[in-house]
Parts: sequence; structure tokens; C-alpha cells
Amino acid sequence: MTSVFGIMFIILGNLAGNAVAFGIYFMIALGKDPVNSSTNDYEKGPVIGLAITLLTVCCLLHVFSRRGGILVNNIFAITKVGILLVITILGFVHAAKKYLRSSGINEPPPVPQTNASAIVANITSTMINNATTLNFDKMTSFKSTGDFGSYVESFLFAIYPFTGFEQPFFVLSEVARPKTIFPKAAIASMLTTIVLYMLVNVSYFCVVPKESYTETSQSTIDMAGAFFHDIFDSTYGPRAGMRAMAALIAFSISGNILVLTFTAARVKQEIAKEGILPKSLFFATGYTTPWARFRNRSRNKPIADAEAVFDLDAHLEKTPIAAFALHWFFSIFLIVVTSMLRPATAYSFLVTLYSYVNVAVVGSLLGGGLFYLKIDSWLYKGRGRNWYSKVQWTPYLDPVPVIVYSSTMTFLVFAAFAKPGGTSPFSEKVTGYAWFLVPAIGISSLLWGVVWWFGFELAQWKGRRTFQVLRTPYLEDRDHDGNYVQRAELIEHEILY
Repeated sequence: MTSVFGIMFIILGNLAGNAVAFGIYFMIALGKDPVNSSTNDYEKGPVIGLAITLLTVCCLLHVFSRRGGILVNNIFAITKVGILLVITILGFVHAAKKYLRSSGINEPPPVPQTNASAIVANITSTMINNATTLNFDKMTSFKSTGDFGSYVESFLFAIYPFTGFEQPFFVLSEVARPKTIFPKAAIASMLTTIVLYMLVNVSYFCVVPKESYTETSQSTIDMAGAFFHDIFDSTYGPRAGMRAMAALIAFSISGNILVLTFTAARVKQEIAKEGILPKSLFFATGYTTPWARFRNRSRNKPIADAEAVFDLDAHLEKTPIAAFALHWFFSIFLIVVTSMLRPATAYSFLVTLYSYVNVAVVGSLLGGGLFYLKIDSWLYKGRGRNWYSKVQWTPYLDPVPVIVYSSTMTFLVFAAFAKPGGTSPFSEKVTGYAWFLVPAIGISSLLWGVVWWFGFELAQWKGRRTFQVLRTPYLEDRDHDGNYVQRAELIEHEILY
């Protein structure tokens, strides 16, 4: 099972799609939307170049300094919370008739207006009637097409913004006193996010005239762009608000990718520890960061002496540099593979693939596995895996939540193969690729791991040898809660004949 999920996560466990969106929004912020007059679409070169640059910078930052990467992560988090607070305050100030623009009159946004937020919902680069315009206000992304396939595709897009809640669980080893700190931090952050986003939406309605979204023939409306337009545009010129919002979204995407780079690389390091990759120990090892080496040299301390013996107190700051390189390579790989598509369509493809694999496929298997453990405990009391005797908490109405979750995810896995209608924004003539391509690649990703595992087992059988992983934890004294703290872990891979 480690091989199946491991290979799938190594290849697809990244936010290459968000990196492409960063390139698009960055171009919008520069006023370059679109810039290619021949295709009326975003220029591939700058968008892909910006996407690769962002991924490279994020990886290099975490490679250069572990603490530095965490510090920048925290700065992004604080700044993004501050942005939401500012938007909330601006809306309430506007509602109090304290206008920030040169006139208190709400003027309509400039036409044609690029609906930048529609990129997040569903980026397509042609209209259904085969026109080549990129005017998102005229697209039918949110119009009901009435066909089953479109509803399923829309649901995959809708659940994408809710992914990421699992990331903190990947790096709990980086948290001091996780059993005490993590539950409080998780609950506090969720409540803060809910309150802030509710206030932001109230702020939108305080500024944007209701006629903008109740008396319009547009299928979508960019509330954030309209918000900034109604506050600033008459003072700073047409489209200034939309460009400002695009810049803020690009900034937010940068923080999102920076965080996932930190967590995903450590997951891939743990996968390497299981020995399923060629040269696994190379990817599983933590290496001294360049910043730690620089500081050590400035203090005239020999690095060799510190690393010659297994002295935890003498070791310098380490980070999984090889795992970061592995994460960077496959992120760039997905961007290059989808570069044949238009940038907007490439984003749409990568987002759907990420949602399908990491939410639907993984969720279906994990939910099914958890349901199996519960059934096993009921049917084979005292003789099976005894799941209920090992867990410290069971949810309310157990096992109903597991059944609902597992059934829903399993339904999505197979429902995604339903063909969208001919007038759907998810149809082949709009997206430029076959509707079944994403679920076919997603479901086949499980086969990659199965084939890899089978080849691994076959190699052991033919060589009459057994591969064994030895993991030795090095603990220090108990913390304030009485729990042992792991300082390091020694990984050994042995071949037994």
C-alpha cells in the first residue's frame, strides 16, 4: 500500500496548477491580459516561466534554511489575515458613507472586463460557439447545463479550495508538544478563517451595488474585482481595482505553494524511508542547510567534527534537500507536460486532476479502509485487528460519517467518467481535451504504484533476497506533557539473502 500511494503522491502531490494560476494572475496584475493578439490568450512563455520561477524559489528557500522557510510561511499567513481584515474594514468604512474614491457614486466597471475570479472557478479559453475571446464575463461557467457530467466536474472544482486541511498532519513532527498545541491551533485557525471569510463576504455586499449581480446578463461576476473597482477605480484609473485584486491573489498563491512545498517534501522523504525508490536513502536523508554551514563557518567551527559522530547536540540544522529536488522535478514535469494546452486550460486540467486523485481516489480508498477496520472489529471481536481497542476517540454516530464519506468519494471516482453535454463548459470542444482524460489518468495512477510494487517484489523473488527497513528513533527526555520527544531517526536498508 505504501508503494501504491507513494508513487502516486510523488508524481501528483504538488500544486503545479496553482503555479500556472500564479503566472496568469501576475500577468493580469501587470495589465497584460491577454497579450497575444493572434490567439487572444495569455502568452505561454511568460506564464510558464513565472510558474517555474515560483516553484524554484519556494524550493530554494526551504533548502537554504529550514527556519527561514518557516519564518516566511508565518509572514505570509499573518499578511493574508491582514489582507482579509483590511478588506473587511474598507467595506464597513464604505458602508458608513466614508468614500475613498474621488466620487461617492458607484460607477459600472469598465467594459470589457476580464473576470479574473472566473479563472479559479473554471478557466476555459474559448466560448462554446468556438469564439476565441477571453472575456470571462460572457462565459457560461456557472450556468446550469442540466447534464450529469457537468455537475460532477463542477463538484470537483468546488472541493478544490477546501483541500489543504490535511497538510498540518504531515509535519506534526515539526511541532513542539503537538498533542497539546495542535488541537488548539487547528480549532482557533478554523474559527478565525470562518469568521474572516464571513466578514469579507459581508464587506463585498456593503460595497458592490446589488444591481451588479441581480440585474445583469453576465453568467459570472467577480465580486472581489468589483469591490476594488467601486472603492478605488475612479481615483486610480480604470481596471486598477481588478489589477490590485489579481496582485493580491498572486501573493496568496505564493504563500499557498510555499506551505505545500514544505509539507509535501517531508511526505516524500518519509516515502523514501520505506525504500521503495531507487537510491532511497539519498532522498530519505536530511542534509545540512547552506545557511547553517555559513553560520558555522562564520563562527570558525569545523563542520566535519560536528558530523563525524552521531552527536545530536553537535548537528547543524538539516532539511530534506533531495526530497525538495524530487518535489521540484515532478512539479515542473506536470507544467511542461501541460504546456501544450493554453495556460488557462492547463490550470483547469491540473486542478481537476489534483482534486480527482488527492480527494476522490485517495478519499475513497482511505475511507473504505477505515470502514473495513470498523467492520473487522465487529465481526471478529478479539480475533481481528481490534480497531476499537486501539483508538482513543470515535466520532458521533460512528460509523455513519465513514460510510457517507467513503460512499461519496467512491461515487465521484466513477461518476467523473460521465460525458458532459455538448453545450457544457467542460465539453471537449471548449476545454480542448477529452472529458475522460483526467479520470483515466487519475485512476491509472493507482496502477503505477501496483506495477512498481510488483516489479519490486519480483526483483526480490528472482534474487532470492528480502529487503528490510530498520528505523531506530533517538529520543530525549519527556516534554512538559510527559511525552517523549524524538530528536532524530536512523534509517537503515538491509538486503537479507
